[in-house]
Amino acid sequence: MIQSMTGYGKSVLQLPTKKITIEIKSLNSKNLDLSVRIPSYYKEKELAVRKKLAEALIRGKVDFSIFVEMTADETSTTVNHGIVKNYMQQLRNVVQTGTSDDVELLKMAVRMPDALKTEREELDENEWSEIEKGIHIAIKEIVQYRIDEAASLEIDFKERIANIKKYLEEVKDLDGDRIENVKMRLLKAIDELKVETDENRFEQELIYYLEKLDINEEKVRLANHLEYFLQTLATPDSNGKKLGFIIQEMGREINTTGSKANFAPMQKAVIQMKNELEQIKEQILNVL
Repeated sequence: MIQSMTGYGKSVLQLPTKKITIEIKSLNSKNLDLSVRIPSYYKEKELAVRKKLAEALIRGKVDFSIFVEMTADETSTTVNHGIVKNYMQQLRNVVQTGTSDDVELLKMAVRMPDALKTEREELDENEWSEIEKGIHIAIKEIVQYRIDEAASLEIDFKERIANIKKYLEEVKDLDGDRIENVKMRLLKAIDELKVETDENRFEQELIYYLEKLDINEEKVRLANHLEYFLQTLATPDSNGKKLGFIIQEMGREINTTGSKANFAPMQKAVIQMKNELEQIKEQILNVL
């Protein structure tokens, strides 16, 4: 079962003092390109988060974020009372009047260095345990999103492979007419030259020429590649890289067939095969 590399997963946790939102977004990429944005007090868990994401998502440009919104009447930033009072007293001394407005002095004092102090929040293991559950939910969501996204791709791949098979059958049916056409063209060319030819020598040269144009191996290999693509598509694991390699091999056989065709109706069928294959190539870039 294939998976797309495009996906989105989200989970929201409501804890006693905060609301935590976990988001995972992914786009296609050759390898795993992982970006993690989390609050500083969760940083010690970042490596574990990265490992979990890498195991679950494997490939793609992945953005992982944890957003924290405080919901209780608590703050990690407090007023440094002693320092603020000291600043105010110093300001009064500067003014040297007994009518200084304390409110105005306070406004100036809180702008001074160290007037506010921020206490670093320590990691709460119980809280992180809940966040881990949220991460698991978000990962599950994005994996399901990838599977759903790939379902339509799989249908499209099968339809296009079926079309290539149909055009391959056309190529096989046209092969006999193509050989006769080549023979007739050669005979006509010799007649137009108005020269005598040795029949045996002509037959030998004709056989040699037709062997150069023979496409039986290409037809067999292309048919095998088409079946192998479908078999790989049906495996439990998503393997976009392997499918991409198989498509490259298909392209080689189709191109060789086109270069050897030397027959307009067959070349039309080859062009149709190329068109179907190009459509698959574009979509396969998004397969995990």
